[in-house]
Amino acid sequence: MSHLGSAYTIKGLTLQNRIVMPPMCQYSAEAKVGSPNDWHFVHYVSRAVGGTGLIIMEMTDIDPYGGISDHDLGLWSDAQIPAFARVIAEVQKYGTKIGVQIAHSGRKAEVPVAPSAIPLSPEHDTPRALTTEEVKDLVKKFKESARRAVEAGMDTLQIHAAHGYLIHQFHSPSINKRDDEYGRDRARFGLEVIEAFRSVMPEDMPLIMRISAIEYMEGGYDLEYSIDLARRYQEAGVDMFDVSSGGEAPLGKRKPGNYPGYQVPFAKAFKEALNVPVIAVGMLDDPALAEETIAKGEADLIAVGRSMLRDPYWAFHALKTLEEDAKPPMPYRLGY
Repeated sequence: MSHLGSAYTIKGLTLQNRIVMPPMCQYSAEAKVGSPNDWHFVHYVSRAVGGTGLIIMEMTDIDPYGGISDHDLGLWSDAQIPAFARVIAEVQKYGTKIGVQIAHSGRKAEVPVAPSAIPLSPEHDTPRALTTEEVKDLVKKFKESARRAVEAGMDTLQIHAAHGYLIHQFHSPSINKRDDEYGRDRARFGLEVIEAFRSVMPEDMPLIMRISAIEYMEGGYDLEYSIDLARRYQEAGVDMFDVSSGGEAPLGKRKPGNYPGYQVPFAKAFKEALNVPVIAVGMLDDPALAEETIAKGEADLIAVGRSMLRDPYWAFHALKTLEEDAKPPMPYRLGY
């Protein structure tokens, strides 16, 4: 058996292989309704049919005004639970596990708010700085969204603390210039969100956090800073980190890579420094590279995004490339 095709267990979650479909916004929900529809049903279920080990549903908003578009998914209302449950139940029929990435877009939102009144760029509107009480209210909204996700039947949850969204904004020294408790300790908001999630999650359900290992803006934080943050987040209850980078602001002198596996060293650094399971992401669509990354112990799971948009059956095809004895669902076997 290939390393990529081997099963993986973390707490009460066992995956049939090491392949993850990461969150990718579909912008396909009915405006300001936020519930998954037939597009989402086909989109996610087809990747389960294709043999993916874990699907993490796209960024899902805690507030109808906290998204990057009117057509984001949301978990701000109990009325949204049944539509999520429909997708989840069908995905799970094929042996695939499923989670959801829960977030607020902060200064990237249509109605921009942020730790401090600092715009994303000169071309963007200046966000309104949140009051201390509003920050505490957002923690409650994260908690309620997590509760709804659990009630819908999710196997795992992911907190979005990367790519310049709200939690990332709070832990970024260049974006968070507050003088209250959430500025004096830039990890506090993230820590309170983690505590809120854990309070409504089953004890054996793993909690994943997506985090940007480095920032690319001028004066952005480095890997040592993010690992120190992650250490505190791990102690608070995060079980696995989905390690990405950047996304917080216009690029400075430091530029992201544009080659296969360019973010794997970040995942490896987190894994080695914290002795924590990690997901690696970033142009890992070559099955041989994905296999090597797992085999060398640089990551525990491999996330494949754009290639899985092009090919719902990427997981099955990748394992066949590695000479894995992967079998598609019975109705499709004649094709192989």
